[in-house]
Amino acid sequence: MIKNILPTLLLCIGLCCNTGLRGQATKEKISAAYQTFANSGKLTNGVASFTVLDGKTGETVFSNNPVMGLPTASTLKVITSITALDILGPAYTYKTQLRYTGDIDSLGVLHGDIIVRGSGDPTLGSDRYAQANSETLLNKWIYTIKNAGIKQIHGRIIGDDLHFNGNDVPGGWNWTDIGNYYGAGISGLNWRENKLSLQFSPAGVGQPASLRNNNIGMPQLQFINEVTTGGNGSGDNVYAYSAPYSDIIYLRGTYGRDLKKVIEISMPDPALYLAEELRLSLNNQGVMVDSVATSSKRLLNQGERLSADSKTLDEHTSPSLKDIIHWFNQKSINLYGEALLKSFGLLSGNKAETEQAAKLLAKYWEQKLKIPIGELNIKDGSGLSPQNRVTSMAMAKIMHYAKSRPWFSEFQKSLPTINNMSMKSGTIGGVLGYTGYQSSASGNSFTFSLLLNNYSGSTASMRQDMFKLLDNLK
Repeated sequence: MIKNILPTLLLCIGLCCNTGLRGQATKEKISAAYQTFANSGKLTNGVASFTVLDGKTGETVFSNNPVMGLPTASTLKVITSITALDILGPAYTYKTQLRYTGDIDSLGVLHGDIIVRGSGDPTLGSDRYAQANSETLLNKWIYTIKNAGIKQIHGRIIGDDLHFNGNDVPGGWNWTDIGNYYGAGISGLNWRENKLSLQFSPAGVGQPASLRNNNIGMPQLQFINEVTTGGNGSGDNVYAYSAPYSDIIYLRGTYGRDLKKVIEISMPDPALYLAEELRLSLNNQGVMVDSVATSSKRLLNQGERLSADSKTLDEHTSPSLKDIIHWFNQKSINLYGEALLKSFGLLSGNKAETEQAAKLLAKYWEQKLKIPIGELNIKDGSGLSPQNRVTSMAMAKIMHYAKSRPWFSEFQKSLPTINNMSMKSGTIGGVLGYTGYQSSASGNSFTFSLLLNNYSGSTASMRQDMFKLLDNLK
């Protein structure tokens, strides 16, 4: 009997020893690679935080400065994604209603207003989704209005943006960012990802680059163009400066003489833009609207509240959350992160303000994974704020937690492939980060987070150093 058991026992002991030796060798390999990385001279005035967890057990394989809070840039998007998937669920959708007030008389005249009521859907009017793009929605709404017997509107088209208390940007965002497409604010009624497109005509180097063909349908917007022409190869250095509900947009910087690029800036009032576009489209289709377009926030500021007595004409359902998160991570769309943060803030604690929703997020992970509140000191849902402070250990733990959830495959597919690894990147001034998953040739799996702050040298060179370090997980 002992003779039969002994070979099996020896085999098990051998396998355990080999596994332990391989694990120790992996730790030593990563540790040595990290020392080479840290001693490159590019972090003399900076700092790095690196955490590697065993992809199966969640145990720490390697860590350096694991509980040091650092700016995250867009790597924060993975935490927002996972929190939204866990709280809202992958099938969660937003609803946008087309409504009307008043009555329709026998001649087909609506004596009342048409209202587009938002619920914070960040995909409304986006060309990324066939069912949500602006042309499809406008055509559907016009058909619905006509089908209701409305031939003329003796009233207004109103974009109802009060769901998130109007259009807003997180308090920690920079003035240099918020006028540009990636710094577009989050509204209760978003439209076309809250972006406007501008075209420039360059001239001689140092001479003004004039605006051209900017038929954006918003006559109240005033552009103060201070952009000059840059040299060949200088590229796009145009920045827009505006604020939510501003009617003045300053354009500054340079536009390369050989550049042929459409510049995208943020919409100061997405709800108003949608309402105006719907008004013009109705007029073009023979349904005349005799009043100007407006938004609920603008009316509220004038002391007017929308009537509670309105009827539904149509309800548009957004793409599901899993599809929103796909583009959120693949293209790093900051607007989506702010919508998700406010959405689960409302659902989990009736708190739509960014600051309060962020505190609820940190509290959620304190309760779920016992992550100390101080390791998730965040100011937005996208990572654009330079005031975010998150530890690589907290990020890695949340990433590891996602592997146990039924929606994990959808989340993992949302992560870009960078350096032949499944991971999310993050970049803002002086900050670089990567977080993701990797399986090694020997069959080990890892979850990792690597955050850098105030490095020296070029971003491209620093990226290559980070890739060399992460290659040791392959």
